[in-house]
Amino acid sequence: MNLKKIALYITLSAITIANTFAGTNILVGKNSSVDGSTFCTYSADSYYLYGELSHYPASEYSKYTMLDIYGWDTRKYQGKIKQVPFTYAVLGNMNEHQVCITESTFGGRKELIDSTGILDYGNLITITLQRSKTAKEALQTMTELVEEYGYCSSGETFTIADPNEIWIMEMIGKGPDIKGAVWVAVKIPDDCISAHANHSRITTFPLNDRANCMYSKDVISFAKEMGYYEGKNRDFSFSDAYDPMSFTARRFCDSRVWSVFRKLAPDMDKYADYILGKSDERLPLYVKPEKKISMQELKNLMRDHFEDTPLSMTKDPGAEPFDAAFRYAPREWSIDGTTYFNENPIAGPQNAFSFVAQMRNWLPNMVGGVLWFGVDDATFTVYVPIYCGTTEIPECFRAGNGSLLKFSWTSAYWVFNWVSNMAYAKYNYMSDDIKKVQQELEKKFEDNYEVIEVAAKSLYTKSPEYASRFLTEYSTNQSLIVIEQWKALGEFLMVKYTDGNIKQERKGKFIDNGWGVPENIQRPGYSEWFYRQIINETGNKYKMPE
Repeated sequence: MNLKKIALYITLSAITIANTFAGTNILVGKNSSVDGSTFCTYSADSYYLYGELSHYPASEYSKYTMLDIYGWDTRKYQGKIKQVPFTYAVLGNMNEHQVCITESTFGGRKELIDSTGILDYGNLITITLQRSKTAKEALQTMTELVEEYGYCSSGETFTIADPNEIWIMEMIGKGPDIKGAVWVAVKIPDDCISAHANHSRITTFPLNDRANCMYSKDVISFAKEMGYYEGKNRDFSFSDAYDPMSFTARRFCDSRVWSVFRKLAPDMDKYADYILGKSDERLPLYVKPEKKISMQELKNLMRDHFEDTPLSMTKDPGAEPFDAAFRYAPREWSIDGTTYFNENPIAGPQNAFSFVAQMRNWLPNMVGGVLWFGVDDATFTVYVPIYCGTTEIPECFRAGNGSLLKFSWTSAYWVFNWVSNMAYAKYNYMSDDIKKVQQELEKKFEDNYEVIEVAAKSLYTKSPEYASRFLTEYSTNQSLIVIEQWKALGEFLMVKYTDGNIKQERKGKFIDNGWGVPENIQRPGYSEWFYRQIINETGNKYKMPE
């Protein structure tokens, strides 16, 4: 390997490490949801990602047009591919035909990264969305693209969904200078749910059921050639061969899947021993839920912090005085030569954005496909309905409105960060105030969206253009309402909790003595368990003399 390739390999490895343990996907088949929608969720977790929403309009191209490919994470030029005669409109991770593709990086065997490939995971998703009308067509497009142009990312798990079905596909390259990838894709049964979170989830799979499972012709033979597997083909496990089990995979990744499953399906608590390293019985790829799942339940799952499990972090010194449910990075830390770790819940400061994608086969595509989109920490975000028929991105989500290095009061990312970072300092107090407004807004969206969609369908029968314009205006207006209310919430929190005190309020109005002076300001101090921690550490240093 020459120096140039070594340098690029190191760059790609660094990116892989930066994105490790980032991204949680929940998949819900159409017969598992309350209203017959297919759903998939996604959290884009990285301290290097900005919370914004991309838009690619439908376009036509001349016969010999070539498409320049720049690294999704690096922005480095990677090569050219042939453009197709026309492309479909894409909004974030969903296209105009209600096809949605999301991902979580599992990394896998580092020696299988092909730095010479042209397509990485991000470009592969976007280009496929521009070229596919169904989930199966997307599967074919993705695998043909990497076969022709090469794949330069580490191992990825992809969710590929449309209004009728959902597939989970896992893919990894074949190493430097070997074009293509090995992969396997499994259809999630319509009455089941699945999830993935940065560890390969597909173990054994059916070899003769093309309706429900597809795979590259060399997925098993290549593993044998590389020495990753010996044994019969029917016993081959993609995960064990290409992403061997580790403590981090179990505790930081599969733990999030388990936390989702245990809230939706029976008998999932038994897998706590697997998560804690006391058993090797792995989680199933998919499970049948106890009851049909609502959209709001999925939003709440994206806010999960391992509540009511041994992995909850709210009652130890790391929670600080106010019972924080998360920990700041880094995830691993060392003291006196010993390495320790923090748990890795679905929600936290690392969320750049997240969404719940809803797809419905009984509605026109532009009405049926919705990204319930939120930025920053899912704990404190508001999921706003952005219809896939939207032709303009709301200003607060627009790419270029602020950046990681430039604050903007019109950017939802920065307004939500402003509020959540206040809450991190007074977690158990401010959470209730924030969730009250959060729930009010999300309930209003869900109460209204049927009426909005009846109007949109009516307009669609007259003119799809009218319907698109209506949905664009609706999504834009709701986004504006959210950001203005969140600014007002931030101002309210600043006044209420200044200097560690709490000003009394009733129905959102502060109480005064009639002359503008706050009445009965509370000074709550800290919780009893935290005071006991101080005593344990300092003994009688702060004991009042008798």
